[in-house]
Amino acid sequence: MKTLLALLFLAACATAADRPNFVVFLIDDLGATDLGCYGSTFYETPNLDRLAQDGMKFRTAYSACTVCSPTRAAMLTGKYPARLHLTDWIPGHGRRKARLAIPDWKKELPASEPTIASILRDQGYATCAIGKWHLSPAGPAAHGFDVAIANNHRGLPTSYLSPYKNPNLTDGPDGEELTDRCTAEAVKFIREKRDRPFFVYLPHFAVHTPLGAKPDAIQKYRDKAKTTQPQGQPAYAAMIQAVDESVGTIRAELKTLGLSEKTVIIFTSDNGGLKPTTNNLGLRAGKGSAYEGGIRVPLIIHWPGTTKPGSESTEPVITMDIPHTVADAAGASLKGDGQTLRPALTGGKLPARPLFWHYPHYHPGGATPYSAMRDGSLRLLRFYEDGKEELYDLATDPLEATDLAKTQPDKAAALRAKLDAWLKATNAQLPTPNPDYAP
Repeated sequence: MKTLLALLFLAACATAADRPNFVVFLIDDLGATDLGCYGSTFYETPNLDRLAQDGMKFRTAYSACTVCSPTRAAMLTGKYPARLHLTDWIPGHGRRKARLAIPDWKKELPASEPTIASILRDQGYATCAIGKWHLSPAGPAAHGFDVAIANNHRGLPTSYLSPYKNPNLTDGPDGEELTDRCTAEAVKFIREKRDRPFFVYLPHFAVHTPLGAKPDAIQKYRDKAKTTQPQGQPAYAAMIQAVDESVGTIRAELKTLGLSEKTVIIFTSDNGGLKPTTNNLGLRAGKGSAYEGGIRVPLIIHWPGTTKPGSESTEPVITMDIPHTVADAAGASLKGDGQTLRPALTGGKLPARPLFWHYPHYHPGGATPYSAMRDGSLRLLRFYEDGKEELYDLATDPLEATDLAKTQPDKAAALRAKLDAWLKATNAQLPTPNPDYAP
């Protein structure tokens, strides 16, 4: 019996030792083309370009929503925001006299909702969240995280340079940059937990407004912006540089600790880039919009032993797939709407499926309530104010310039039926006529 128990104990220890660590970067408002490896010639991202060279870059990755809080909820739960009824940034934007009344949506992620952090913690992982939270007043501790740093319920920082005036982050030396500080806290956690599997969730505040960065970095890009560039905001470029340096710093620390080959790194954004702060090159519109510029994001995954260096995938993927991939890699189980990306990461195909978006809200950037879906290369958009639907073929029209709804009604009808079925299956909340409407 003692021999059997000893063998079981050794097997459990071996299993724990074999499980990978995870570092997940979720950048705020970073556009799909804001990295050098995604086509930018103004922003400088050598560390992220190197991460893409070492791992896999996804060409058609999407956020779960066109704004932040719903995508953050999807990142942790693996569920569509529509299913969670958490469909806008918290607390949202009131439009009491608009044509439509928005539904009574949830303005926080319930603590009862399982998250990838709570699941991994139950599997023996050390878990931490460092940076923007914006999901509930209770904070990350109520959602499976052992350690929470710099998290508050606001959607943006007071300042990117110390003093931060953040109740959950002590101020550093005057002029210390917030992105650098969050990175340093992540490095500290990794050092402390290097002898057990860990999950680091690093949702940087950058590159959300108000724009702010180290003065010398801003000056560097101010000088560079004197040349003609479609992307040319110096402070924004300096913030991207800080994010890029964050990735480089953490990768260097993992190498020093001998953990590089045991750590999965995932890098993505919570929605498309904010116009006119940046230019989502080759995509229509930006954050808050129903169009591709509002939901297309960069996604880079480095999973040692699984991803082929320098590989790319054109498989359409979405935020909910990330926690499912993490669960798969950890040998855990997560219920939700996503799927593991392991087949794509090894060069294969994912099971065919449509992707959906639901935003029954008004956005300060001009968006009105809508639902949308992508099936193959076709994308259908439904706008609830007037009931108009638009159909685009992204294979030939990535800019969504030519509406095919009237010229290809059969295809529009097929997607319409799928969208209706999905809205019903997720119990999605819909906007309704507003009795207080005032043009």
